[in-house]
Amino acid sequence: MQKRTFLKSLTGLAVAPSFFKELDKWNLLLDQQTPEEVARNEEYWAVVRSGYRLKPEYINLENGYYCFIPQETLDKYIDHARHVNYQGSYYMRTVQVDNKRKAAARLARFIGADSNEVVLTRNTTESLDLIIGGVRWNEGDEAVYAQQDYGAMRNMFKLQERRHGIKCKVVSVPNHPKNDEEIVDLYASAINSKTRLLMVCHMINITGHILPIRKICDMAHDKGVNVMVDGAHAVGHIDFDINDLNCDYYGSSLHKWLSVPLGSGMLYVKEGKASGLWPLLASGNKNENDIYRLNHTGTHPAHTDLAVNDALDYIRRIGMKRKEARLRYIQRYWSDKVREIPGINVNTPRDEWRSCGIANVGLDNMTPHEMAKRLMEQYDIWTVAINEPPVVGCRITPNIYTSIEELDIFVDALKEMSRT
Repeated sequence: MQKRTFLKSLTGLAVAPSFFKELDKWNLLLDQQTPEEVARNEEYWAVVRSGYRLKPEYINLENGYYCFIPQETLDKYIDHARHVNYQGSYYMRTVQVDNKRKAAARLARFIGADSNEVVLTRNTTESLDLIIGGVRWNEGDEAVYAQQDYGAMRNMFKLQERRHGIKCKVVSVPNHPKNDEEIVDLYASAINSKTRLLMVCHMINITGHILPIRKICDMAHDKGVNVMVDGAHAVGHIDFDINDLNCDYYGSSLHKWLSVPLGSGMLYVKEGKASGLWPLLASGNKNENDIYRLNHTGTHPAHTDLAVNDALDYIRRIGMKRKEARLRYIQRYWSDKVREIPGINVNTPRDEWRSCGIANVGLDNMTPHEMAKRLMEQYDIWTVAINEPPVVGCRITPNIYTSIEELDIFVDALKEMSRT
């Protein structure tokens, strides 16, 4: 079968009205199985796949930017837009704020936070820039972050350098650490008496490397330093309780692995920490301990807030532990097949617990840009090039709808390309 014909046969599954009924039937059948057992059940994940409308022209291995939403959630999102439009200003003036807060409270429960610690934003950049720009910096204060951190936040720190005269210290996280202590010591070495804020990724976006957040936070707190965690790729990807992290601030993009429509993010501020921050936009809220003082943005697409509930409904049906197990399984499925092949470099840690669905792979014989171009033009595989040494390769981010057959095509492509 030709590759394009094969892809069309996989993606031609229409979303049936009885999709959730079929999914619930499978969930009952698999109720006694462990998440790891369910992760290997291809029949189950084919049912999950049928709930998505997938573009047949290519294999999408670039879900890290935006995990588009299952059809059922999309339909509900469109209904929300119609509902808000039908009521117009009546909706906006009566229930908009309450509904947004209810969605934020439900999201807070999902990550183990209190409702007064979480607000909905538009994305991780907004969430974390609110913190970076909100700290009451003094000239000579210092901040610590990593070379592998997301560019938008690094740029925001540089803006504070120019604006307030602070100093930024930049570390580089190894792709293959010997142990957790190597990473903790790396951050500790950059901290001194002038350090005010440390930024660290829960999951490094370009490699999928999951960092030992609790150990880093405990170390930083012992030195009197607040910790801000970039969790852009963690919420809806790995199962965790935010209290176990012991961080002060946490931001995430819900349009990634939670599969909320574009324009939805979250900010967590540990109780008692909001008073130390300036808001970006002034509100009438004079309670400095209220996180909502930081959340004023004016009129926004209120129907997106409502879709957070639908995304949480969907992930509850799948099961967060099952989803994490599946994402880890499919990443290891392809990466373990190529990790020992000469000329192929997997830039993601070997230890299974140090990554989940995201990984990065490069080839000795071509640049990441050339690699991504050939994958798309020759093999119909869509991904993204990353050329930020020491991370040189393509980021590979399958999702729960990705099939083993598609990953086999990708593995064969890597093998062929490494030999040319």
